[in-house]
Amino acid sequence: MYKRFSLIVGSLFIILAAGAQTRLPDEIAYRIKGEAFSNSKVEEMSQWLTDFLGPRLTASKNGFRAEELMQEKMTQMGLSNARREFAIKFARGGWNNEKTYIAMTKPYYCSFTSSPVAWSGGTNGLVEGDVVLLNVKTEKDIDSYRGKLSGKIVLMPGDTSYTIRFEPLAARLTDEQLEELAQDPRGDGANNMYRMRPPGMDMGLREKLNQLLKDEKPLAVLNSSGTFNVPMSRGLAYNAGDPYPTPEINLPLEDHGRMIRLLTHNTPVRMELDIKNVFYPTDTLVNNVIAEIPGTDPKLKSEIVMIGAHFDSWHGGTGGADNGSGCIVMLEAMRIIKELGIQPKRTIRIALWGGEEQGLFGSRGYAANNLYDIKSGTKLAGFDKFVLYLNMDNGSGRFRGIYLEENDMAVPFFKTWMVPFESLGFKVLSLRRTGSTDHVSFNMLGLPAYQFIQDRLEYGRTYHTLMDTYERLSFDDLRVNAALVAWFALNAAQDNARIPYKPDALDKLMSNIPAYMR
Repeated sequence: MYKRFSLIVGSLFIILAAGAQTRLPDEIAYRIKGEAFSNSKVEEMSQWLTDFLGPRLTASKNGFRAEELMQEKMTQMGLSNARREFAIKFARGGWNNEKTYIAMTKPYYCSFTSSPVAWSGGTNGLVEGDVVLLNVKTEKDIDSYRGKLSGKIVLMPGDTSYTIRFEPLAARLTDEQLEELAQDPRGDGANNMYRMRPPGMDMGLREKLNQLLKDEKPLAVLNSSGTFNVPMSRGLAYNAGDPYPTPEINLPLEDHGRMIRLLTHNTPVRMELDIKNVFYPTDTLVNNVIAEIPGTDPKLKSEIVMIGAHFDSWHGGTGGADNGSGCIVMLEAMRIIKELGIQPKRTIRIALWGGEEQGLFGSRGYAANNLYDIKSGTKLAGFDKFVLYLNMDNGSGRFRGIYLEENDMAVPFFKTWMVPFESLGFKVLSLRRTGSTDHVSFNMLGLPAYQFIQDRLEYGRTYHTLMDTYERLSFDDLRVNAALVAWFALNAAQDNARIPYKPDALDKLMSNIPAYMR
């Protein structure tokens, strides 16, 4: 009986000062913390989402299976209107990896851990061939390989060295780093974008190499991607209906480098491969999985406070930190609100996005279908009902603050709301921008949409690799994050005021869009 209570507008808000921002009373923060830390379902949800749901590659068979199961889970949790909602058509079509075997057979036998590149083709059963190293440093080097690669296994150029690092594998943000993030760099003319960038090769050279490989049709292409004998996962820019690309496989630096060293020391290398990849171009949809806690105020219930994370993952691991962690936190936040019997004035919506890894397709589709039509430059029905979006997509680490995307008007809201959680390490309101995740789809429209500042933990080591599994999850951090999301979402749902939109964002957006996109 002590858990169930309703929010009554007149008695719940603390008025901090005349005309100042408001927040829910500390009693509700206390109850949220109690539910999050003493009755947590984070570990249970983590095992279900990673081990049971498995990899969730966009438009894959298992990705669609996971969407259906997530919709069922949301319904079981008592959330309203749980649904798979179409976001956008997916040009690459569906793709599944059903078998991967790769081994070096000469000068000796050794099987390798590998990750087939998504939307690349397969072999015709077991094939064997000599390995040829593309010793290409400039575009001029490419011509020397024409007519020599058919029937061969091509080893792409790559770094063969690894420098031992003495930094810890996992780390939290230091006080100095947090202090730097808290500083507004706009007045200094500094780059105001904080971005987590994966490594990559020169795109111009890669395009030339891709064309050579299309012309030559080798048995397979081997890339260097990943360290600690763990390959990374990625995908090709393939369009459904095109000829199937050459089989392409990612190997870790250690295995890739071993073969480079053998070949450069005049030791022939031979390999055998059996890769089965299946294309099904009829499944060309990106979906989002969405549910709500309906608002109760007659005037405000149509307004939306949204929390979310991307549901898709790469095919190598089970998407633990990227981004099962974000999905777990958002689901747990919704569970906490439901368990406490809180009835918000505004609707609180959870959205688990599809297709983030291939280009923010899920959240972009949602924005295009519900918020703003870029082609006509007109607002849609949902635009003025959008109150706030909170996103998690930087691994499993604890929230230390939030990127407020240069929206100075948001500072008073979060400064007031964050007070009961500062003791848990949430202290930084950064006016910096950050990119490469789903809040961008809304922030570009000037809407209040923010990504949290998180401790990095092991993220750089496990990002997009086969190691991204259940073991990468920090349950203590996820519990804190879920409590914070529940608290912020409730405050935004109850506050009579709203964070103002950026007044010039749409004008900037439309002026930078090429005419052919309109």
